[in-house]
Amino acid sequence: MAQLRQDYPEFVKRNAEIIVIGPEGPEAFARYWEKERLPFIGLPDPEHIVLKRYGQEVNLFKLGRMPAQAIVDRDGIVRWIHYGHAMSDIPPNEELLALLDSSG
Repeated sequence: MAQLRQDYPEFVKRNAEIIVIGPEGPEAFARYWEKERLPFIGLPDPEHIVLKRYGQEVNLFKLGRMPAQAIVDRDGIVRWIHYGHAMSDIPPNEELLALLDSSG
């Protein structure tokens, strides 16, 4: 999430909002958000409701929830999605920003 925090102003310039969805409960999520001073929205999802809706993989042998990034338009249509195969499989911000630039 540090990379998202670092380039957050670039996402805002493109009228995009970052929403991070995590498996923790509300209290743990709020503590983490405050500690890390994250400027974007965090949504606790301890029941995995959002995870199931978007098909995010859970792999207990690889530390749980695999990373996933999606670009969803204002109408709720998923325009791009990436499912990570490892905890480090996260597209760089430059790729996400280029996708936003090309869709605008």
